[in-house]
Amino acid sequence: MNPSDPPVRQRYTQIPEAPAPTSLWRNAFAPVLAAGWALFKFGGPLLKFFPVFLKTGGTMLLSIGAYALIYGWRFAVGFVLLIFVHEAGHLVAARLCGIPVGAPVFIPFLGASIALKEAPKNAWIEAVVGIGGPLFGTVGGVGCLIAGFLLQSPLMYALASATFFLQLFNLMPIIPLDGGRVVGAISPWLWIVGLCILVPFILMSLSGPGLFVLIIVAASLPRVWRSFRDRNDPEVRRYFEAKPWQRVLVAASYFGLVGFIGVAWLVSHALMGQLSA
Repeated sequence: MNPSDPPVRQRYTQIPEAPAPTSLWRNAFAPVLAAGWALFKFGGPLLKFFPVFLKTGGTMLLSIGAYALIYGWRFAVGFVLLIFVHEAGHLVAARLCGIPVGAPVFIPFLGASIALKEAPKNAWIEAVVGIGGPLFGTVGGVGCLIAGFLLQSPLMYALASATFFLQLFNLMPIIPLDGGRVVGAISPWLWIVGLCILVPFILMSLSGPGLFVLIIVAASLPRVWRSFRDRNDPEVRRYFEAKPWQRVLVAASYFGLVGFIGVAWLVSHALMGQLSA
């Protein structure tokens, strides 16, 4: 988070992707997703008026119901629980860093979010909180992969594949995705790499999921612009300062996790295909 931003709350948003949704469904619901993202991004302060059981339990049930309409209740329950595991990673990492957090909130087809009640003091802390979610999510995906192998269960393989894809997408090096929050501790220049990766995707599929990604990119531009515009500001430079061992650890964790998840996703996808053949 840029030090000039209001230190009120910060979101770690996930975009769930279930196996092989039809292009028709994605195209039909792209405007709905766009509207939902806007509500999710800017309507957050209203959530403080709802009790915890509605914020987390109620929204989890709502998400399960929404996913169940398309993918069946078994997949829906497993997938929402895996999103919860991802959010738990952010929550644990934030508390280890001494940052108070709110309860997770789930929104169908947009994932879930936790709200940081204090802004991270520097890019190193932001990176630690940011990578906690994908790390826990990967552990959850590995558990599903092992269960699929032991039980020869297509459902477990499908959950593993969807979870690994979810973590990979979230590790894209662009704000406000988790990867953008992590790579800020390595170099903010990696945000430009993230833009270069996502812009071609947007141009190729603007009528479907590209519209949703376009909103993510648009949300990232103000912070990217301010960070480079004010890069000589002492406060901004202090925020992005990190010890050499911290940069090395973040880089090794980030790229190592991306590589591991990529291989795991391919393996789970292949095993799922073999079992259903």
